[in-house]
Amino acid sequence: RSVKLDDDDYVVIGVMPAGFENVLAPSVQIWAPLQYSTVFGPDSREWGHHLRMIGRMRAGVGLTQARDELRAIARTPRSDFPRVQWASLKSGLLVHSLQDDVTSGVRPVLVAVLGAVILVLLIACANVTNLLLASSARRRGEFAMRSALGARRTRLTQQLLTESLLLAIVGGALGMIVAELGVRALVALSPTGLPRVGVIRLDAAVFAFGLVVTTLVGLSVGVIPALRASREELNLGMQQASQRTTGGHQTTRKALVVTEVALAVVLLIGAGLLLRSIRTLLEVNVGFDPSHVLTMQVQESGHRFQQDSASGDSARYEFFAEALGAVQQIPGVTAAAFTSQLPLSGDFDGYGVQFENDPNANATGSALRYAVTPSYFATMRIPLLHGRLLGAEDRAGAPRAALINESFARRKFPHDDPIGKRLDFGPSDGRRYTIVGVVGDVKQSSLADGETDAIYVTPTQWHWVDNRMSLVVRTNGNAAALIPVVRNAIHSVDRNQPIVRVATMNDLVDRSIADRRFALILFEAFGMVALVLAAVGIYGVLSSSVTEKVREIGIRAALGASPESILTLVLGQGMRLT
Repeated sequence: RSVKLDDDDYVVIGVMPAGFENVLAPSVQIWAPLQYSTVFGPDSREWGHHLRMIGRMRAGVGLTQARDELRAIARTPRSDFPRVQWASLKSGLLVHSLQDDVTSGVRPVLVAVLGAVILVLLIACANVTNLLLASSARRRGEFAMRSALGARRTRLTQQLLTESLLLAIVGGALGMIVAELGVRALVALSPTGLPRVGVIRLDAAVFAFGLVVTTLVGLSVGVIPALRASREELNLGMQQASQRTTGGHQTTRKALVVTEVALAVVLLIGAGLLLRSIRTLLEVNVGFDPSHVLTMQVQESGHRFQQDSASGDSARYEFFAEALGAVQQIPGVTAAAFTSQLPLSGDFDGYGVQFENDPNANATGSALRYAVTPSYFATMRIPLLHGRLLGAEDRAGAPRAALINESFARRKFPHDDPIGKRLDFGPSDGRRYTIVGVVGDVKQSSLADGETDAIYVTPTQWHWVDNRMSLVVRTNGNAAALIPVVRNAIHSVDRNQPIVRVATMNDLVDRSIADRRFALILFEAFGMVALVLAAVGIYGVLSSSVTEKVREIGIRAALGASPESILTLVLGQGMRLT
Protein backbone atom coordinates (compact mmCIF):
# COMPACT_ATOMS: atom_id res chain seq x y z
CA ARG A 1 0.00 0.00 0.00
CA SER A 2 1.05 3.59 -0.58
CA VAL A 3 1.31 6.28 2.09
CA LYS A 4 2.29 9.93 1.68
CA LEU A 5 4.89 11.34 4.11
CA ASP A 6 6.22 14.90 3.76
CA ASP A 7 4.67 15.16 0.27
CA ASP A 8 6.53 12.02 -0.87
CA ASP A 9 4.95 8.68 -1.76
CA TYR A 10 6.19 5.66 0.17
CA VAL A 11 5.34 1.98 -0.29
CA VAL A 12 4.75 -0.20 2.78
CA ILE A 13 7.11 -3.18 2.48
CA GLY A 14 6.69 -4.79 5.90
CA VAL A 15 4.86 -4.88 9.22
CA MET A 16 6.69 -5.19 12.52
CA PRO A 17 5.39 -7.76 15.03
CA ALA A 18 2.99 -6.60 17.73
CA GLY A 19 5.59 -7.16 20.45
CA PHE A 20 8.23 -4.92 18.84
CA GLU A 21 8.94 -1.66 20.64
CA ASN A 22 11.40 1.05 19.76
CA VAL A 23 12.44 1.73 23.35
CA LEU A 24 14.19 5.01 22.50
CA ALA A 25 10.96 6.35 20.96
CA PRO A 26 8.03 4.12 21.98
CA SER A 27 5.42 6.19 20.15
CA VAL A 28 7.00 5.61 16.71
CA GLN A 29 4.77 3.72 14.27
CA ILE A 30 6.51 4.19 10.92
CA TRP A 31 10.13 3.55 9.90
CA ALA A 32 11.74 4.76 6.68
CA PRO A 33 15.33 4.88 5.37
CA LEU A 34 17.47 7.77 6.62
CA GLN A 35 17.99 10.14 3.67
CA TYR A 36 19.20 13.69 3.16
CA SER A 37 18.55 16.10 0.32
CA THR A 38 21.56 16.73 -1.91
CA VAL A 39 21.01 20.49 -1.57
CA PHE A 40 22.38 20.35 1.97
CA GLY A 41 26.13 20.80 2.13
CA PRO A 42 28.50 19.29 4.72
CA ASP A 43 28.37 22.51 6.75
CA SER A 44 24.57 22.67 7.00
CA ARG A 45 22.63 22.45 10.25
CA GLU A 46 21.44 18.93 9.34
CA TRP A 47 24.90 17.58 10.18
CA GLY A 48 24.18 14.87 12.72
CA HIS A 49 23.12 16.91 15.74
CA HIS A 50 19.78 15.12 15.90
CA LEU A 51 21.06 11.59 15.33
CA ARG A 52 21.61 8.74 17.77
CA MET A 53 23.72 5.73 16.88
CA ILE A 54 22.86 2.23 18.05
CA GLY A 55 25.25 -0.73 17.76
CA ARG A 56 25.20 -4.33 18.88
CA MET A 57 28.53 -5.33 20.42
CA ARG A 58 30.23 -8.57 19.66
CA ALA A 59 30.34 -11.29 22.30
CA GLY A 60 33.10 -10.65 24.81
CA VAL A 61 33.38 -6.93 24.01
CA GLY A 62 32.84 -4.67 27.01
CA LEU A 63 31.55 -1.12 27.14
CA THR A 64 35.00 0.24 27.97
CA GLN A 65 36.53 -1.30 24.85
CA ALA A 66 33.67 0.03 22.74
CA ARG A 67 34.21 3.53 24.15
CA ASP A 68 37.92 3.39 23.32
CA GLU A 69 37.32 2.24 19.75
CA LEU A 70 34.59 4.85 19.11
CA ARG A 71 36.80 7.56 20.64
CA ALA A 72 39.55 6.64 18.20
CA ILE A 73 37.10 6.71 15.28
CA ALA A 74 35.73 10.10 16.34
CA ARG A 75 39.21 11.62 16.62
CA THR A 76 40.39 10.30 13.25
CA PRO A 77 38.38 12.00 10.48
CA ARG A 78 38.35 10.51 6.98
CA SER A 79 39.30 12.67 4.05
CA ASP A 80 36.26 11.61 2.03
CA PHE A 81 33.92 12.77 4.81
CA PRO A 82 35.03 16.33 5.63
CA ARG A 83 34.00 17.77 8.98
CA VAL A 84 33.31 21.40 9.74
CA GLN A 85 35.04 22.91 12.75
CA TRP A 86 31.97 22.94 14.96
CA ALA A 87 31.39 19.24 14.27
CA SER A 88 34.92 17.97 14.72
CA LEU A 89 34.04 15.43 17.46
CA LYS A 90 37.21 16.31 19.37
CA SER A 91 35.53 15.26 22.61
CA GLY A 92 34.66 11.85 21.21
CA LEU A 93 31.25 10.20 21.55
CA LEU A 94 28.99 9.60 24.53
CA VAL A 95 28.57 5.83 24.87
CA HIS A 96 26.02 4.07 27.10
CA SER A 97 24.39 0.68 27.19
CA LEU A 98 20.86 0.73 25.80
CA GLN A 99 19.44 -0.58 29.08
CA ASP A 100 21.12 2.19 31.08
CA ASP A 101 20.00 4.79 28.56
CA VAL A 102 16.37 3.68 28.83
CA THR A 103 16.14 3.00 32.56
CA SER A 104 18.47 5.59 34.11
CA GLY A 105 15.63 8.04 34.76
CA VAL A 106 13.39 5.58 36.61
CA ARG A 107 15.98 3.28 38.20
CA PRO A 108 16.06 5.18 41.55
CA VAL A 109 12.28 4.93 41.87
CA LEU A 110 12.22 1.22 41.04
CA VAL A 111 15.09 0.48 43.44
CA ALA A 112 13.22 2.34 46.19
CA VAL A 113 10.08 0.31 45.45
CA LEU A 114 12.12 -2.90 45.56
CA GLY A 115 13.46 -1.88 48.97
CA ALA A 116 9.92 -1.25 50.21
CA VAL A 117 8.81 -4.67 48.95
CA ILE A 118 11.69 -6.35 50.78
CA LEU A 119 10.84 -4.55 54.01
CA VAL A 120 7.18 -5.62 53.79
CA LEU A 121 8.30 -9.20 53.08
CA LEU A 122 10.53 -9.15 56.17
CA ILE A 123 7.66 -7.83 58.29
CA ALA A 124 5.37 -10.57 56.97
CA CYS A 125 8.06 -13.18 57.71
CA ALA A 126 8.41 -11.88 61.27
CA ASN A 127 4.64 -12.04 61.69
CA VAL A 128 4.39 -15.63 60.45
CA THR A 129 7.32 -16.63 62.66
CA ASN A 130 5.50 -15.07 65.60
CA LEU A 131 2.34 -17.01 64.83
CA LEU A 132 4.29 -20.27 64.49
CA LEU A 133 6.06 -19.62 67.79
CA ALA A 134 2.71 -19.06 69.48
CA SER A 135 1.37 -22.23 67.91
CA SER A 136 4.38 -24.25 69.03
CA ALA A 137 4.05 -22.81 72.53
CA ARG A 138 0.45 -24.04 72.71
CA ARG A 139 1.50 -27.45 71.39
CA ARG A 140 4.31 -28.08 73.89
CA GLY A 141 2.31 -30.82 75.52
CA GLU A 142 1.68 -32.46 72.13
CA PHE A 143 5.38 -32.40 71.24
CA ALA A 144 6.34 -33.78 74.64
CA MET A 145 3.85 -36.63 74.23
CA ARG A 146 5.20 -37.42 70.73
CA SER A 147 8.73 -37.48 72.11
CA ALA A 148 7.65 -39.78 74.94
CA LEU A 149 6.14 -42.13 72.36
CA GLY A 150 9.46 -42.31 70.48
CA ALA A 151 9.33 -39.47 67.92
CA ARG A 152 12.81 -38.19 67.09
CA ARG A 153 13.71 -34.49 67.01
CA THR A 154 14.28 -34.64 63.27
CA ARG A 155 10.74 -35.95 62.83
CA LEU A 156 9.27 -33.08 64.87
CA THR A 157 11.40 -30.56 62.93
CA GLN A 158 10.24 -32.01 59.61
CA GLN A 159 6.61 -31.78 60.69
CA LEU A 160 6.88 -28.10 61.67
CA LEU A 161 8.83 -27.19 58.53
CA THR A 162 6.23 -28.99 56.39
CA GLU A 163 3.41 -27.07 58.07
CA SER A 164 5.17 -23.72 57.58
CA LEU A 165 5.99 -24.59 53.98
CA LEU A 166 2.34 -25.46 53.33
CA LEU A 167 1.29 -22.11 54.82
CA ALA A 168 3.80 -20.29 52.63
CA ILE A 169 2.67 -22.04 49.44
CA VAL A 170 -1.01 -21.33 50.12
CA GLY A 171 -0.15 -17.72 50.97
CA GLY A 172 2.01 -17.44 47.84
CA ALA A 173 -0.83 -18.73 45.65
CA LEU A 174 -3.22 -16.19 47.12
CA GLY A 175 -0.48 -13.58 46.77
CA MET A 176 -0.27 -14.26 43.04
CA ILE A 177 -3.96 -13.45 42.71
CA VAL A 178 -3.44 -10.22 44.61
CA ALA A 179 -0.33 -9.54 42.49
CA GLU A 180 -2.34 -9.77 39.28
CA LEU A 181 -4.63 -7.03 40.55
CA GLY A 182 -1.66 -5.09 41.92
CA VAL A 183 0.16 -5.15 38.59
CA ARG A 184 -2.87 -3.73 36.84
CA ALA A 185 -3.03 -0.93 39.41
CA LEU A 186 0.73 -0.40 39.04
CA VAL A 187 0.46 0.01 35.27
CA ALA A 188 -2.52 2.36 35.64
CA LEU A 189 -0.67 4.56 38.16
CA SER A 190 2.74 4.45 36.47
CA PRO A 191 4.24 7.72 35.19
CA THR A 192 4.47 8.32 31.47
CA GLY A 193 8.26 8.06 31.55
CA LEU A 194 8.29 4.49 32.86
CA PRO A 195 9.88 2.47 30.02
CA ARG A 196 8.15 -0.59 28.55
CA VAL A 197 5.23 -0.28 30.93
CA GLY A 198 3.02 -2.09 28.41
CA VAL A 199 4.90 -5.37 28.86
CA ILE A 200 4.68 -5.47 32.66
CA ARG A 201 2.68 -8.63 33.42
CA LEU A 202 2.66 -11.87 35.36
CA ASP A 203 4.07 -14.75 33.32
CA ALA A 204 5.65 -18.17 33.88
CA ALA A 205 8.93 -16.64 35.02
CA VAL A 206 7.16 -14.53 37.63
CA PHE A 207 5.22 -17.54 38.90
CA ALA A 208 8.46 -19.55 39.12
CA PHE A 209 10.11 -16.70 41.00
CA GLY A 210 7.13 -16.47 43.36
CA LEU A 211 7.27 -20.23 43.98
CA VAL A 212 10.97 -20.05 44.84
CA VAL A 213 10.47 -17.07 47.16
CA THR A 214 7.52 -18.64 48.98
CA THR A 215 9.48 -21.89 49.40
CA LEU A 216 12.44 -20.06 50.87
CA VAL A 217 10.16 -18.00 53.09
CA GLY A 218 8.33 -21.11 54.30
CA LEU A 219 11.55 -22.84 55.21
CA SER A 220 13.19 -19.80 56.79
CA VAL A 221 10.26 -18.71 58.96
CA GLY A 222 9.71 -22.28 60.14
CA VAL A 223 13.29 -22.83 61.27
CA ILE A 224 13.11 -20.91 64.58
CA PRO A 225 9.85 -22.50 65.85
CA ALA A 226 10.98 -25.94 64.69
CA LEU A 227 14.37 -25.73 66.40
CA ARG A 228 12.85 -24.34 69.58
CA ALA A 229 10.16 -27.02 69.72
CA SER A 230 12.59 -29.85 69.03
CA ARG A 231 15.09 -28.71 71.64
CA GLU A 232 12.67 -28.36 74.55
CA GLU A 233 13.16 -30.90 77.25
CA LEU A 234 10.52 -33.52 77.80
CA ASN A 235 9.72 -32.56 81.39
CA LEU A 236 9.44 -28.87 80.45
CA GLY A 237 7.00 -29.78 77.73
CA MET A 238 4.85 -31.59 80.23
CA GLN A 239 4.80 -28.52 82.47
CA GLN A 240 2.62 -26.14 80.42
CA ALA A 241 3.00 -23.33 82.90
CA SER A 242 6.80 -23.48 83.03
CA GLN A 243 8.00 -19.89 83.53
CA ARG A 244 11.31 -20.54 81.73
CA THR A 245 9.67 -21.96 78.62
CA THR A 246 7.04 -19.25 78.48
CA GLY A 247 9.62 -16.54 79.05
CA GLY A 248 11.84 -17.87 76.28
CA HIS A 249 8.98 -17.83 73.77
CA GLN A 250 7.84 -14.38 74.86
CA THR A 251 11.33 -12.87 74.56
CA THR A 252 11.75 -14.11 70.96
CA ARG A 253 8.27 -13.00 69.97
CA LYS A 254 8.71 -9.56 71.52
CA ALA A 255 11.99 -9.13 69.66
CA LEU A 256 10.24 -10.00 66.40
CA VAL A 257 7.44 -7.53 67.08
CA VAL A 258 9.93 -4.76 67.86
CA THR A 259 11.64 -5.55 64.54
CA GLU A 260 8.30 -5.39 62.71
CA VAL A 261 7.46 -1.99 64.16
CA ALA A 262 10.94 -0.67 63.36
CA LEU A 263 10.69 -1.76 59.71
CA ALA A 264 7.19 -0.31 59.44
CA VAL A 265 8.46 3.01 60.78
CA VAL A 266 11.20 3.00 58.11
CA LEU A 267 8.55 2.71 55.39
CA LEU A 268 6.32 5.35 56.96
CA ILE A 269 9.26 7.75 57.29
CA GLY A 270 10.13 7.09 53.64
CA ALA A 271 6.57 7.93 52.61
CA GLY A 272 6.67 11.06 54.76
CA LEU A 273 9.94 12.23 53.21
CA LEU A 274 8.59 11.64 49.70
CA LEU A 275 5.46 13.60 50.57
CA ARG A 276 7.56 16.47 51.88
CA SER A 277 9.75 16.31 48.75
CA ILE A 278 6.71 16.56 46.47
CA ARG A 279 5.27 19.41 48.53
CA THR A 280 8.60 21.24 48.30
CA LEU A 281 8.77 20.71 44.53
CA LEU A 282 5.24 22.00 44.08
CA GLU A 283 6.24 25.14 45.97
CA VAL A 284 9.23 25.73 43.66
CA ASN A 285 8.91 28.84 41.53
CA VAL A 286 8.85 27.53 37.95
CA GLY A 287 9.45 31.04 36.62
CA PHE A 288 6.14 31.35 34.76
CA ASP A 289 2.41 31.06 35.38
CA PRO A 290 1.22 27.63 34.14
CA SER A 291 -2.49 28.23 34.78
CA HIS A 292 -4.80 28.58 31.76
CA VAL A 293 -1.98 27.86 29.28
CA LEU A 294 -2.38 25.40 26.39
CA THR A 295 0.68 24.04 24.57
CA MET A 296 1.22 22.05 21.39
CA GLN A 297 4.13 21.43 19.05
CA VAL A 298 3.60 22.55 15.45
CA GLN A 299 5.86 21.00 12.81
CA GLU A 300 6.49 21.95 9.22
CA SER A 301 6.29 19.24 6.59
CA GLY A 302 6.42 19.34 2.81
CA HIS A 303 8.55 20.16 -0.20
CA ARG A 304 8.02 23.90 0.02
CA PHE A 305 10.06 23.93 3.23
CA GLN A 306 12.85 21.74 1.80
CA GLN A 307 14.28 24.12 -0.75
CA ASP A 308 17.56 25.98 -0.33
CA SER A 309 18.20 27.41 3.13
CA ALA A 310 17.04 30.99 2.48
CA SER A 311 13.75 30.20 0.73
CA GLY A 312 13.04 27.30 3.09
CA ASP A 313 13.46 29.54 6.13
CA SER A 314 11.27 32.20 4.56
CA ALA A 315 8.48 29.67 3.96
CA ARG A 316 8.82 28.35 7.51
CA TYR A 317 8.64 31.80 9.06
CA GLU A 318 5.66 32.75 6.92
CA PHE A 319 3.76 29.61 7.98
CA PHE A 320 4.46 30.05 11.70
CA ALA A 321 3.60 33.77 11.54
CA GLU A 322 0.27 33.11 9.81
CA ALA A 323 -0.57 30.27 12.21
CA LEU A 324 0.17 32.50 15.20
CA GLY A 325 -2.02 35.26 13.78
CA ALA A 326 -4.89 32.81 13.29
CA VAL A 327 -4.63 31.55 16.87
CA GLN A 328 -4.53 35.07 18.31
CA GLN A 329 -7.89 35.82 16.68
CA ILE A 330 -9.68 32.99 18.54
CA PRO A 331 -12.23 34.23 21.12
CA GLY A 332 -11.05 33.30 24.59
CA VAL A 333 -7.34 33.57 23.69
CA THR A 334 -5.69 36.42 25.58
CA ALA A 335 -2.12 35.85 24.30
CA ALA A 336 -0.20 33.38 22.13
CA ALA A 337 3.41 32.85 21.08
CA PHE A 338 5.87 30.37 19.58
CA THR A 339 9.05 29.08 21.23
CA SER A 340 11.75 26.73 19.97
CA GLN A 341 11.73 24.78 23.23
CA LEU A 342 9.06 24.44 25.87
CA PRO A 343 9.78 24.30 29.62
CA LEU A 344 9.26 20.93 31.33
CA SER A 345 8.52 19.19 28.02
CA GLY A 346 11.78 17.29 27.57
CA ASP A 347 13.23 19.84 25.14
CA PHE A 348 16.87 20.70 25.69
CA ASP A 349 18.63 22.82 23.08
CA GLY A 350 21.94 24.48 23.96
CA TYR A 351 24.74 26.23 22.07
CA GLY A 352 28.14 27.63 22.82
CA VAL A 353 28.33 31.26 23.93
CA GLN A 354 31.32 33.62 23.96
CA PHE A 355 31.23 37.21 25.30
CA GLU A 356 33.05 40.02 23.58
CA ASN A 357 36.33 41.04 25.31
CA ASP A 358 35.93 38.17 27.75
CA PRO A 359 39.21 37.61 29.67
CA ASN A 360 38.25 33.92 29.92
CA ALA A 361 37.96 33.52 26.17
CA ASN A 362 39.36 30.01 26.25
CA ALA A 363 36.69 28.83 28.72
CA THR A 364 33.87 28.29 26.24
CA GLY A 365 30.49 28.14 27.95
CA SER A 366 27.05 27.13 26.77
CA ALA A 367 23.47 28.25 27.31
CA LEU A 368 19.98 27.11 26.44
CA ARG A 369 18.70 28.67 23.23
CA TYR A 370 15.14 29.96 23.06
CA ALA A 371 13.96 31.34 19.73
CA VAL A 372 10.70 33.04 20.75
CA THR A 373 8.20 35.42 19.24
CA PRO A 374 8.01 38.74 21.13
CA SER A 375 4.68 37.89 22.85
CA TYR A 376 6.20 34.81 24.54
CA PHE A 377 7.02 36.54 27.83
CA ALA A 378 3.57 38.06 28.20
CA THR A 379 1.94 34.72 27.36
CA MET A 380 4.04 32.75 29.88
CA ARG A 381 4.15 35.70 32.33
CA ILE A 382 7.93 35.52 32.66
CA PRO A 383 8.94 38.72 34.47
CA LEU A 384 11.27 41.34 32.97
CA LEU A 385 13.85 42.29 35.60
CA HIS A 386 16.00 44.79 33.74
CA GLY A 387 16.14 46.45 30.34
CA ARG A 388 13.51 45.74 27.69
CA LEU A 389 11.84 42.72 26.11
CA LEU A 390 12.19 41.54 22.53
CA GLY A 391 9.92 43.42 20.14
CA ALA A 392 8.83 43.79 16.54
CA GLU A 393 11.94 45.89 15.86
CA ASP A 394 14.14 42.81 16.47
CA ARG A 395 13.60 41.43 12.99
CA ALA A 396 15.83 40.02 10.27
CA GLY A 397 18.43 42.57 9.12
CA ALA A 398 18.19 44.67 12.29
CA PRO A 399 20.95 44.65 14.94
CA ARG A 400 20.72 41.36 16.79
CA ALA A 401 19.19 41.53 20.27
CA ALA A 402 19.12 38.94 23.02
CA LEU A 403 17.76 38.47 26.52
CA ILE A 404 19.52 36.48 29.23
CA ASN A 405 18.05 34.96 32.37
CA GLU A 406 18.67 36.21 35.89
CA SER A 407 21.05 33.47 37.09
CA PHE A 408 23.20 33.86 33.95
CA ALA A 409 23.43 37.62 34.50
CA ARG A 410 24.25 37.18 38.18
CA ARG A 411 26.95 34.62 37.50
CA LYS A 412 28.57 36.35 34.52
CA PHE A 413 28.17 39.96 35.64
CA PRO A 414 28.09 39.93 39.46
CA HIS A 415 29.30 43.56 39.72
CA ASP A 416 28.40 44.94 36.29
CA ASP A 417 25.37 45.84 34.20
CA PRO A 418 24.84 43.21 31.45
CA ILE A 419 22.75 45.56 29.28
CA GLY A 420 24.71 46.44 26.15
CA LYS A 421 27.18 43.56 26.42
CA ARG A 422 27.79 41.68 23.16
CA LEU A 423 28.18 37.95 22.62
CA ASP A 424 28.61 35.24 20.00
CA PHE A 425 25.97 32.53 20.26
CA GLY A 426 25.67 29.39 18.17
CA PRO A 427 27.32 29.15 14.73
CA SER A 428 29.57 32.20 14.35
CA ASP A 429 28.97 34.40 11.32
CA GLY A 430 30.66 37.59 12.54
CA ARG A 431 27.44 39.25 13.76
CA ARG A 432 27.11 39.44 17.53
CA TYR A 433 24.03 39.68 19.73
CA THR A 434 23.57 42.62 22.11
CA ILE A 435 21.97 41.99 25.49
CA VAL A 436 18.93 44.25 25.80
CA GLY A 437 17.25 42.80 28.89
CA VAL A 438 17.27 40.34 31.79
CA VAL A 439 14.28 38.08 32.52
CA GLY A 440 13.46 35.68 35.34
CA ASP A 441 14.75 32.13 35.55
CA VAL A 442 12.60 29.31 34.17
CA LYS A 443 12.72 25.62 35.10
CA GLN A 444 13.46 23.84 31.83
CA SER A 445 14.36 20.20 32.58
CA SER A 446 12.58 19.56 35.89
CA LEU A 447 11.46 21.23 39.08
CA ALA A 448 14.36 19.60 40.94
CA ASP A 449 17.13 20.93 38.67
CA GLY A 450 19.10 24.08 39.36
CA GLU A 451 19.02 27.16 37.20
CA THR A 452 20.53 26.85 33.70
CA ASP A 453 22.00 29.70 31.67
CA ALA A 454 19.51 30.76 29.00
CA ILE A 455 19.49 33.16 26.04
CA TYR A 456 16.34 34.35 24.24
CA VAL A 457 16.36 35.59 20.63
CA THR A 458 13.69 36.16 17.99
CA PRO A 459 13.23 33.43 15.33
CA THR A 460 14.08 35.83 12.49
CA GLN A 461 17.40 36.81 14.08
CA TRP A 462 18.55 33.25 14.69
CA HIS A 463 20.71 31.54 12.09
CA TRP A 464 17.72 29.61 10.76
CA VAL A 465 14.01 29.15 11.41
CA ASP A 466 13.25 25.96 13.35
CA ASN A 467 11.17 23.35 11.55
CA ARG A 468 9.22 22.66 14.75
CA MET A 469 7.98 25.20 17.25
CA SER A 470 5.95 24.92 20.43
CA LEU A 471 2.82 27.05 20.56
CA VAL A 472 1.80 28.48 23.96
CA VAL A 473 -1.71 29.91 24.29
CA ARG A 474 -3.03 31.74 27.35
CA THR A 475 -6.80 31.59 27.70
CA ASN A 476 -9.34 33.24 29.97
CA GLY A 477 -10.98 29.91 30.85
CA ASN A 478 -10.39 26.17 30.55
CA ALA A 479 -7.32 25.83 28.33
CA ALA A 480 -8.02 22.20 27.35
CA ALA A 481 -11.44 23.18 25.99
CA LEU A 482 -9.79 25.21 23.20
CA ILE A 483 -7.70 22.33 21.82
CA PRO A 484 -9.92 21.62 18.77
CA VAL A 485 -10.43 25.33 18.06
CA VAL A 486 -6.68 26.07 18.15
CA ARG A 487 -5.95 23.00 16.03
CA ASN A 488 -8.50 24.12 13.42
CA ALA A 489 -7.02 27.63 13.36
CA ILE A 490 -3.56 26.26 12.53
CA HIS A 491 -4.95 23.89 9.91
CA SER A 492 -6.83 26.79 8.33
CA VAL A 493 -3.39 28.07 7.32
CA ASP A 494 -2.10 24.67 6.13
CA ARG A 495 -4.08 21.51 6.90
CA ASN A 496 -1.10 19.24 6.07
CA GLN A 497 1.10 20.35 8.98
CA PRO A 498 1.28 17.95 11.92
CA ILE A 499 0.36 19.03 15.44
CA VAL A 500 1.69 16.83 18.25
CA ARG A 501 2.42 16.87 21.99
CA VAL A 502 -0.79 18.65 22.98
CA ALA A 503 -1.02 19.36 26.72
CA THR A 504 -1.80 22.10 29.19
CA MET A 505 1.09 23.67 31.04
CA ASN A 506 -0.33 22.40 34.32
CA ASP A 507 -0.16 18.86 32.91
CA LEU A 508 3.52 19.33 32.10
CA VAL A 509 4.23 20.55 35.63
CA ASP A 510 2.43 17.51 37.06
CA ARG A 511 4.33 15.15 34.76
CA SER A 512 7.64 16.56 35.95
CA ILE A 513 6.98 15.09 39.41
CA ALA A 514 5.08 12.00 38.23
CA ASP A 515 7.89 9.60 39.15
CA ARG A 516 8.05 10.95 42.70
CA ARG A 517 4.27 10.84 43.05
CA PHE A 518 4.32 7.25 41.76
CA ALA A 519 6.92 6.28 44.37
CA LEU A 520 4.93 8.10 47.05
CA ILE A 521 1.74 6.16 46.27
CA LEU A 522 3.60 2.85 46.44
CA PHE A 523 5.41 3.79 49.64
CA GLU A 524 2.14 4.87 51.22
CA ALA A 525 0.53 1.55 50.25
CA PHE A 526 3.46 -0.51 51.52
CA GLY A 527 3.69 1.62 54.67
CA MET A 528 0.03 1.04 55.50
CA VAL A 529 0.38 -2.71 54.89
CA ALA A 530 3.47 -2.75 57.12
CA LEU A 531 1.61 -0.81 59.82
CA VAL A 532 -1.29 -3.28 59.74
CA LEU A 533 1.11 -6.23 59.92
CA ALA A 534 2.96 -4.67 62.84
CA ALA A 535 -0.35 -4.07 64.63
CA VAL A 536 -1.30 -7.71 64.05
CA GLY A 537 2.05 -8.76 65.48
CA ILE A 538 1.54 -6.67 68.62
CA TYR A 539 -1.97 -8.04 69.01
CA GLY A 540 -0.65 -11.60 68.71
CA VAL A 541 1.96 -11.09 71.42
CA LEU A 542 -0.46 -9.36 73.79
CA SER A 543 -3.16 -11.97 73.16
CA SER A 544 -0.74 -14.79 73.92
CA SER A 545 0.57 -12.96 76.96
CA VAL A 546 -2.93 -12.42 78.34
CA THR A 547 -3.80 -16.08 77.74
CA GLU A 548 -0.69 -17.23 79.60
CA LYS A 549 -1.39 -14.79 82.45
CA VAL A 550 -5.04 -15.69 83.02
CA ARG A 551 -4.26 -17.12 86.46
CA GLU A 552 -2.16 -14.07 87.40
CA ILE A 553 -4.88 -11.69 86.23
CA GLY A 554 -7.48 -13.64 88.18
CA ILE A 555 -5.40 -13.41 91.37
CA ARG A 556 -4.90 -9.66 90.82
CA ALA A 557 -8.65 -9.22 90.39
CA ALA A 558 -9.37 -11.30 93.49
CA LEU A 559 -6.95 -9.15 95.48
CA GLY A 560 -8.84 -6.01 94.47
CA ALA A 561 -7.17 -4.87 91.23
CA SER A 562 -9.52 -2.69 89.18
CA PRO A 563 -10.26 -3.42 85.49
CA GLU A 564 -8.48 -0.15 84.63
CA SER A 565 -5.25 -1.27 86.29
CA ILE A 566 -5.36 -4.63 84.52
CA LEU A 567 -6.00 -2.86 81.21
CA THR A 568 -3.11 -0.49 81.91
CA LEU A 569 -0.86 -3.50 82.58
CA VAL A 570 -1.63 -5.02 79.18
CA LEU A 571 -1.52 -1.73 77.25
CA GLY A 572 1.76 -0.79 78.93
CA GLN A 573 3.34 -3.96 77.58
CA GLY A 574 2.13 -3.12 74.07
CA MET A 575 3.34 0.47 74.30
CA ARG A 576 6.78 -0.63 75.46
CA LEU A 577 7.08 -2.89 72.40
CA THR A 578 5.90 -0.11 70.11
